[in-house]
Amino acid sequence: MPGRRRQDTGAHHRAGLSDGAPAGDRASESLMRVRLDALALALSLWASGHDGPAAFVQEPIEFGETYTIQSETLGEARTINVWVPPHPDEDPRAPYRVLYLIDGGTQQDWFHITGLAQLGALSWTFEPMVVVGIETDDRQNELTPEASDQRYSAAFPTSGGAADFRAFLIGEVKPFIEANFPVGEQSALIGESLAGLFVADTYLNSPDAFGDYLSISPSLWWDDKALGLQAARLMAANEYEGKRLFIAAADEGGTMQQAIDQLYKAAVEAGVEVHFDDLSATETHATIFHQAALHAFRLLYAEPPYDYGPTPWYLIEGGEPEPAQD
Repeated sequence: MPGRRRQDTGAHHRAGLSDGAPAGDRASESLMRVRLDALALALSLWASGHDGPAAFVQEPIEFGETYTIQSETLGEARTINVWVPPHPDEDPRAPYRVLYLIDGGTQQDWFHITGLAQLGALSWTFEPMVVVGIETDDRQNELTPEASDQRYSAAFPTSGGAADFRAFLIGEVKPFIEANFPVGEQSALIGESLAGLFVADTYLNSPDAFGDYLSISPSLWWDDKALGLQAARLMAANEYEGKRLFIAAADEGGTMQQAIDQLYKAAVEAGVEVHFDDLSATETHATIFHQAALHAFRLLYAEPPYDYGPTPWYLIEGGEPEPAQD
């Protein structure tokens, strides 16, 4: 059974100075420690001389909840994170679309993608959505299909477990979410890099699993562009009515761009709904995800512009407030 615990954002790894660090670095670190110690002492003395509540009260910032699922498919406990828009019982837009985020751990892409979902719920610029972050462990294994090219299986010895990971996602995670959270029938799968490869692989081989597939900077170089080369055949063999594919690419080039072009060309020729976001002029593989995800949400899930009513007087040159009513 899934277990629930308060989400812990974790601590970033901090590397200490090595013995061979420059003297200036060691001196700067020592000075910083002295200043922090002095600040702590001053605050302690200030607080001790004042009646009333303590100067500071510390509480964790909660941004979703973490659940542990004992997976029969994978034979181990796995972590997922879930964020629900606030006050779903009072929101006429509920039940919500659900966005399944691959690499959705708190030390992965959880916070910045869920932050975009929170922005949509807050600003009414795109649909609110429940975000489900599926934390990956061995990405090389969980996000890659089996390679037919021996160069890849030799270079990446744990690769090829995408089918099992997909079975866990579809057969265990989805039913848990649908049974316990305010979600409707609309769903989307999103991921970047190897997770983008997994999204494209799922779209081509299990298109019924989700409604929308957001494949950001997908690592389609995998297995010597195998998915790109197989895309036309797989699309001809499957049904894609009501499915949407969003592809975004940065400046990677090479075999990766070639395979992305093959996938996009196959989708266009198959007549499926596909959107391509070319960010090669402004983004790299390291920077594309946040920007491309925002583009996808605004494109696919746009809300009608909010009606703020008549323009208030203070936004009109020379405007005057309405006279006070007696």
